Amino acid sequence: MNYKIPLFDLNFDEYEEKEVINTLRSKWISTGPKTAEFENKFSSLLGIKYSLAVSNCTVALHLAMILCGVKEGDEVICPSLTFVATVNAIRYVNARPVFADIKSYEDLTIDPMEIENKITSKTKAIVVMHYGGFASNMNAIMSLSEKYKLKVIEDACHGPLSEYQNEKLGTIGNVGCFSFFSNKNISTGEGGMLVTNNFKYYEKAKLLRSHGMTSLSYERSKGHSTGYDVVDLGYNYRMDDIRASIGIVQLSKIQKDLNKRAEVRQFYIQELSSNKQVIIPFKDYKEFSSNYIFPIVLRDSTFEKRNEIRNKLAEFGIQTSVHYPAVHRFSIYKEFNNILPVTNYVADNLITLPMYGNLSKSEILFITQTINQLTQ
Repeated sequence: MNYKIPLFDLNFDEYEEKEVINTLRSKWISTGPKTAEFENKFSSLLGIKYSLAVSNCTVALHLAMILCGVKEGDEVICPSLTFVATVNAIRYVNARPVFADIKSYEDLTIDPMEIENKITSKTKAIVVMHYGGFASNMNAIMSLSEKYKLKVIEDACHGPLSEYQNEKLGTIGNVGCFSFFSNKNISTGEGGMLVTNNFKYYEKAKLLRSHGMTSLSYERSKGHSTGYDVVDLGYNYRMDDIRASIGIVQLSKIQKDLNKRAEVRQFYIQELSSNKQVIIPFKDYKEFSSNYIFPIVLRDSTFEKRNEIRNKLAEFGIQTSVHYPAVHRFSIYKEFNNILPVTNYVADNLITLPMYGNLSKSEILFITQTINQLTQ
């Protein structure tokens, strides 16, 4: 279906094209100098010591589990209102996901009180997902990690450059994980980044990223060595230089894009605030946010009513989505099911509206006026 207003609009232009062509002409297209440059620039933007580019955020989460010592039989507390990859990574190491509810219809991040209530002697780690680029309550969560000696993994796939009390999301816990999927704030098509301030974690992740090998082919090509050892059971989780070259250009655009998204968000809020049937999550959020998405939650609604409104919006040419179906309801996770009333309601009654920097005021007016007409 061709929409008048898409959910997302990729901000690629001739600069990404130029960098890809330059990389192709360099004849080094696998992990190499562009990947290293991308990692260094990402570290500088976040103010963190180590960044490791990987093939996607899912593998970053998998590596984070390994780095934090999560093993078979351990429990990891996590949200259910997230993309399934957040939870899949827990199962990759044969640990058990323990789902915690979100705070409220207005705050869609994991509830620290729920986390503490679900800590047992088997709990090894907490995974937070900074929903939409809005921070979880990291003070409370880091206090819990210290009190109960738990690791904290930040799924910051929605939050490049988002902040919590002057710290960048992804840099507060033990390991942070970012996504560069095609619809993210920073896009390389596929790709991700693992960040940490722990040198041992970084060295371990670097080994595991490439088969447990002690050196990469690019390093050997520079004459540093002609051989290598394999010292761990690793994976092929590398990013290539083609995607990294795109990422470098995207990093140069990110601050301007996020500033424009902030303006889009404020205009949305202005036009929807008088609608009593619409809840705007994070409406009064004061920290800097990436504004990855713009979600609304319908008040006094049902799954059927939400879907009907989405269908009508589509008829008007407005593309929407749902972030996300609740993970604990998927067939594969029913054995780990839990009572999550707030998550359940939000998953059934949330609508993700179009959000991107170039969304015009006239388009936002059309979207909000249509929603107001359909809901009031």
